[in-house]
Amino acid sequence: MQIYLKNLQTVTRNLLSHSFKNQVCCHRFQRCFQTGKVSYSQFNALRHHITSQKKLSSVVVSQIIRRTGTAAGNVVPEITPHAQKIVGRWLLTCAGMCVGAVILGGITRLTESGLSMVDWKLFKDMKPPRSQQEWVEEFERYKQYPEYQFSGKEMTLTEFKFIYYMEWGHRMWGRGVGLVYALPAIYFWKKGWLTRAMKPRVLVFGALIGFQGFLGWYMVKSGLQDQPESTDVPRVSQYRLASHLGSALLLYTLFLWNGLSHVLPQVKVPEFRQLKMVRGMSHGLMATVFITALSGAFVAGLDAGLTYNTWPLMADRWIPTDLWAISPKWKNMFENATTVQFNHRYLAESTILLIGGFWFMCRKFPLPPRARMAVNCLFGMALLQGTLGVLTLLYFVPTHLAATHQSGSVALLSFATWFAHEMKKMPK
Repeated sequence: MQIYLKNLQTVTRNLLSHSFKNQVCCHRFQRCFQTGKVSYSQFNALRHHITSQKKLSSVVVSQIIRRTGTAAGNVVPEITPHAQKIVGRWLLTCAGMCVGAVILGGITRLTESGLSMVDWKLFKDMKPPRSQQEWVEEFERYKQYPEYQFSGKEMTLTEFKFIYYMEWGHRMWGRGVGLVYALPAIYFWKKGWLTRAMKPRVLVFGALIGFQGFLGWYMVKSGLQDQPESTDVPRVSQYRLASHLGSALLLYTLFLWNGLSHVLPQVKVPEFRQLKMVRGMSHGLMATVFITALSGAFVAGLDAGLTYNTWPLMADRWIPTDLWAISPKWKNMFENATTVQFNHRYLAESTILLIGGFWFMCRKFPLPPRARMAVNCLFGMALLQGTLGVLTLLYFVPTHLAATHQSGSVALLSFATWFAHEMKKMPK
């Protein structure tokens, strides 16, 4: 903004040789931009006032407007509402692609397909084996790694093709996310449809997509190595799995938030005494849902959902006896399947209670209709997600229930994000 103000001051000084009225107009123009509080209607009135002065040419006024109009993003709308809607729909499409990646990744893990592709090549991986000879060679490569050797069973080529295509589909979807993001981003940037605030975000989003792809391979690589103990089940590192899922959820949340900012007209929230507290709690609930979902990644990474399949007690106890079986104690939080399941259970139950209490509290506040709908959806989804979690546990983690439960966590995060977005402050 300092650059634009300096340009404004330079042009203004060039106009001070005019009459006193013109000097007053220029100084009024400058003060409005320095405060940054001028509205679009006020700006139009001020522009009309300046152009009405006979001694100011329209060329000079256009020069002032062009050089200073972007000093405050809400003063001169350089992007049409139609273009803004298109950019918003693109961001929401990218958010939907992230949801698809999370769901497909969960199914890939549940079907134990994630380690079927033992190499990672950006372009060569895009073509799966076609001939019988290529499939046999790929299968032989898979046999050299711990997952096949540990299973101790004879896998047919047809069974291998199934798990291979699951992992291949997940990787291709990830590349699809990159293409759906990158190509429109370049186009919108060149067309000038991205605001000054969006341009650095677009670069950050692109970097996160690339980092997400790296984390995916880094995670798979951990499952292709020999396990510390010969009796350990070959699986990817739960730390890397949580990082991979966490970055995907973060990217999804950023896409969703910015997409909503482009497509939804913001409604002013009526002022009430607890408004600041509600806004703070809405972001707190977002963080709580995110952390609970992240704890689920540790459950998935350790197959901890198969440890205690009773609810609400764990083997007739509220606190199981092997909660701190590993030394040092802190490792139990991330490497003890009992402790990991215990944490996820009580985090989930606490999240549902928090959302329920928040929903009950919001009933007495004068929320706009859209915000009211968002908090109602948030509470309903919390109850559904809790039910899905209990059923997944009691039925020994069947694939369809577990995948639905993971998808439910994304839906719950979506409603929490939507409500927080509805409650954000309107720019002055």
